[in-house]
Amino acid sequence: MALLPIFFGALRSVSCAKSKNSSEMPETITSRDAARFPIVASCTLLGLYLFFKIFSQEYINLLLSMYFFVLGILALSHTISPMMNRFFPANFPNKQYQLLFTQGSGESKEEIVNYEFDTKDLVCLALSSVVGVWYLLRKHWIANNLFGLAFSLNGVELLHLNNVSTGCILLGGLFIYDVFWVFGTNVMVTVAKSFEAPIKLVFPQDLLEKGLDADNFAMLGLGDIVIPALPFPYSLKKNTHTYFYTSFVAYIFGLGLTIFIMHIFKHAQPALLYLVPACIGFPLLVALAKGEVTEMFSYESSAEILPHTPRLTHFPTVSGSPASLADSMQQKLSCPRRRRQQSPSAM
Repeated sequence: MALLPIFFGALRSVSCAKSKNSSEMPETITSRDAARFPIVASCTLLGLYLFFKIFSQEYINLLLSMYFFVLGILALSHTISPMMNRFFPANFPNKQYQLLFTQGSGESKEEIVNYEFDTKDLVCLALSSVVGVWYLLRKHWIANNLFGLAFSLNGVELLHLNNVSTGCILLGGLFIYDVFWVFGTNVMVTVAKSFEAPIKLVFPQDLLEKGLDADNFAMLGLGDIVIPALPFPYSLKKNTHTYFYTSFVAYIFGLGLTIFIMHIFKHAQPALLYLVPACIGFPLLVALAKGEVTEMFSYESSAEILPHTPRLTHFPTVSGSPASLADSMQQKLSCPRRRRQQSPSAM
């Protein structure tokens, strides 16, 4: 489940960036954004931990469940749209719609929301709503994972790093963040277990015994999927698959090592402790062997633009702190559809 959104999200990211029919700029994470990630994430994670300690966990999760119900439907609808388009017959009555909100008049008129969609998008939205209702009523682990995978794929697809140095800053800062909050305190584990929202992938350890009614889960935060995967499209943009496959193998190795250590010590592990050295070290060794280290760190992504598509395409990355995720998503949904987003979500 962790590998699927990384692989397909990276490919879709490059496809979007290379499309000629575009009117939107990608969400770009700068070095300053990367340096602020661990600080913002730590504050929001601690704040959420205090909320669970002070207020009723039941009411907090009820509020957040409704919030992620809406966001999950939108994310899943955007994820399945390209696949669903292949199943519509050629004579399908596809009508175009536009939802437009403005403020002011005359020359001072300003767009608040400009959302274009069609009948096919409405069908995808209806199918996603079925999953949303299922999640809202049952909190079933399959529905949780469908939303989690959609969030992850959108995060990998629509967030971009401007250079490799920014990726190193981001991964290095979150390496310290993850280790501290897992090993130094019980904050991360407490929030992860208390927070009933699709901000993590879960897998039933008692699946063979209880089937779909399993209730003993292993979990992986979405940040452990999206954050290490952000540098992956870099190698594809350079028209070479060497670094992409190297990074992909590095991720598999790091995640496998995380699971191995977790079972050995019987304690929750900060996955970034193992993923960050692997995802940075493996490609760096390949670049060193090919004599491309200088070229790698001097590479700057060009001002690629995302295609204009008749659907809401901006969904933030999901990892680490759920409160930060919620704040970032709220900002994105309240911004005009065609405006460039300025700040990434932090986990």
